[in-house]
Amino acid sequence: MAAHLSSGRVNLTALREAGRRELREFLDKCAGSKAIVWDEYLTGPFGLIAQDSLLKEHEVEKMFTLKPGRLPQADVKNIIFFVRPKLELMDIIADNVLREDRGRSPQRDFHILFVPRRSLLCEQWLKEQGVLGSFIHREQYSLDLIPFDGDLLSMESESAFKECYLESDQTSLYHAAKGLMTLQALYGTIPQIFGKGECARHVANMMIRMKREFPGGQNSIFPVFDTLLLLDRNVDLLTPLATQLTYEGLIDEIYGIQNTYVKLPPEKFAPKKQGETGKDLPTEPKKLQLNSAEELYAEIRDKNFNAVGSVLSKKAKIISAAFEERHHAKTVGEIKQFVSQLPHMQAARSSLANHTSIAELIKDITTSEDFFDNLTVEQEFMSGIDTDKVNNYIEDCIAQKHPLIKILRLVCLQSVCNSGLKQKVLDYYKREILQTYGYEHILTLNNLEKAGLLKPQTSGRNNYPTIRKTLRLWMDDVNEQNPNDISYVYSGYAPLSVRLAQLLARPGWRSIEEVLKMLPGPHFEERQQLPTGLQKKRQHGENRVTLVFFLGGVTYAEIAALRFLSQMEDGGTEYVIATTKLINGTSWIKSLMEKLEPAPF
Repeated sequence: MAAHLSSGRVNLTALREAGRRELREFLDKCAGSKAIVWDEYLTGPFGLIAQDSLLKEHEVEKMFTLKPGRLPQADVKNIIFFVRPKLELMDIIADNVLREDRGRSPQRDFHILFVPRRSLLCEQWLKEQGVLGSFIHREQYSLDLIPFDGDLLSMESESAFKECYLESDQTSLYHAAKGLMTLQALYGTIPQIFGKGECARHVANMMIRMKREFPGGQNSIFPVFDTLLLLDRNVDLLTPLATQLTYEGLIDEIYGIQNTYVKLPPEKFAPKKQGETGKDLPTEPKKLQLNSAEELYAEIRDKNFNAVGSVLSKKAKIISAAFEERHHAKTVGEIKQFVSQLPHMQAARSSLANHTSIAELIKDITTSEDFFDNLTVEQEFMSGIDTDKVNNYIEDCIAQKHPLIKILRLVCLQSVCNSGLKQKVLDYYKREILQTYGYEHILTLNNLEKAGLLKPQTSGRNNYPTIRKTLRLWMDDVNEQNPNDISYVYSGYAPLSVRLAQLLARPGWRSIEEVLKMLPGPHFEERQQLPTGLQKKRQHGENRVTLVFFLGGVTYAEIAALRFLSQMEDGGTEYVIATTKLINGTSWIKSLMEKLEPAPF
């Protein structure tokens, strides 16, 4: 089931198994038949740890979504709430419990499982509502880092960036440190820690403190990771704002990938029958799982979208040639061999059909005039053209009332590429946005300013050109078909975050001290002592393994760029990626928007 988790240098199945074991132990504490009431946000992440079959094995008979009112009828002994520690969810739980029919027989037992941590505040709230005593088991399930793929872990904490940078709430950083401690318990102590940014510094400090407080936790496992690199999202605010141009990145930009699943318009996937009218077409979105367990997807996910078409047409030729083989099978042995390969060939054919349909859907958008105009403006900003004055295209988009998030992404991109906007340019944009989209968005603009995304230029100096040149962030001669540099993921722009990881591996950060000082937050290095006998002696030609942890979110294009570095012949380093959340520019800006309803009058 999880073969793709063990395909990389680090076998992440062990992490998934640890999560499943903890879940089984909790379910077995609640003896008898069970119904789970889910906080809806958790169903996706849990699906990556445990399938329904595991829950059924442990007597889970029914599953409901948490909502106010009476709980649905279920003839079970135990009701278990799986929830995040949020006060608004406690109100719903209290309502569910208080409406329970106490006269019914037999009575149902209640339990609550907090994910990822128990919260004193939530328990106090339940106590004030008079329901805390109704719960027999009140426990926590530490779902910190969830394996998404053979080289990818995410905490799926949707508000981590906002909490860290706007609310100075370090809860998600504590969970990140806990997740890293779990990783070290399974895969050995990571000898070297590098970091850049305030949050990175906090996480490293917490890890070091946790290690000191649990001296018994000194494990004798041979270290799998050589280096941990902690990177704050606000060290590189530019990358998520730009439109990703890899295949997976574009699927996420256009349709949004949630916990490895994507929902697509169904009409492209309906098998066309002769004489069929439009009214028979399916209306339910087509739901597909996207991970490297699918051979074709693993091959094309990280390619620039312009290089995907040729791979698909090559595959189509190979598959049709393979099916033609059946006409040449003469002997029983040959026929038997063909039949044994049939399931694999049919899976390959359906996979090809799906990805051809997805590529057609994406192409309809990427060949549109609007997409091209938007991309041109982004690329001008990133290469340093006209970043200091009001942009005509942005003005036109506001006048035509294009989606607000599109406008905010462009204005923030311009601000970041100019180390802040001149006050009169910033005021002009703000005024236009508020007059066109409504004054309720003033709080959103304030949040973007606090996060450093949309701000006035304070120092009077624009550092971006220096950073761009020193780190080679803009490459004019980018090769999209056979790339030789990470800049292919944005057709010219090399993600700053990944460039930092690349330079750390070779020649080291000392070579870019000056630029590191221009980027926000401290940069640091820590070493963790390994017990004698566990020091790594590297075999000749063996690659180092680096875990890059993005605090505040990472995009699929950055993941593609790190995978590209892992596969480089002379790279010498393989990367595993961890993050608080998988993001794109739209979901990221959305997480910073304030939902303020306009006044009813």
